[in-house]
Amino acid sequence: MRRATKNGSAAVVVSWLLGGCAGNGVGLDANGEPLVPGAQGSGPLTANFDSIQAQVFTPICTVCHAGANAPEGLRLDAANSYNLLVDVPSTEVPSLFRVKPGDPDNSYVIQKLEGHAAVGARMPFGGPYLSGAVIAVIRQWITDGALPGNSMPASFAIVSLAPAANEVLMEPPAQIMIGFSHDLDINRIDPASLRVERRAGEGAEAPAQSVPVRITVPSANPRALLLWPVQPLSAGHYRVLLRAGAATGLSDIAGEPLPAADSAETMILNFDIEAAP
Repeated sequence: MRRATKNGSAAVVVSWLLGGCAGNGVGLDANGEPLVPGAQGSGPLTANFDSIQAQVFTPICTVCHAGANAPEGLRLDAANSYNLLVDVPSTEVPSLFRVKPGDPDNSYVIQKLEGHAAVGARMPFGGPYLSGAVIAVIRQWITDGALPGNSMPASFAIVSLAPAANEVLMEPPAQIMIGFSHDLDINRIDPASLRVERRAGEGAEAPAQSVPVRITVPSANPRALLLWPVQPLSAGHYRVLLRAGAATGLSDIAGEPLPAADSAETMILNFDIEAAP
């Protein structure tokens, strides 16, 4: 899943993964249908993201695909799933997007759910598997453009982070994801507005080393900012710093900047990677 837009053309690259939905069948009956259709007042399963999230991703897929140890780094909780699915390359088959808007056949999530992906097992891992009817709804959502849900804050803000703040990872992440409430102005994204650094020890006085990353904004989801480490991250303490404010910081497509902090840069994320035993 690499560099496609809603229409299959090249994604927006400023300088620039699907493991499947492994849930061991939890949340499904023997026919591959959600155990509680319409749970949480969401009504019957329909071809929109909010419905699929509430009835498939959250109750079934997040049994495995959540938190620091989510397979292939794919977190399918409500806060992160859209930004890690749509127009994001699969780690198992990087030539395919996890979800390619308008093209379910070439969306890796569909290949994993239907059991004909080139790599790995069918998902949910070990079954029971989603029924054809449920997969057809997900297919229809992708065919219709894989549009996001409706609930977003009115003001321009960061709404999701993966890894999460203060998280301890056992494996280096393939990418760092920052999700925003509005579409980004890609012309305001450059090395001066965002950087990643590794600290050799604890505390603010520990020596810091800049980490080279490629920055991507998927064309089909300009609310997601993806940072791709040029080299696999080694064990250590990491943080992501963002320059805010109208003059030099990120803004949404309408020109609204993120709120400026007292200092020139604001740490928006820190996480640790533990050394392999």
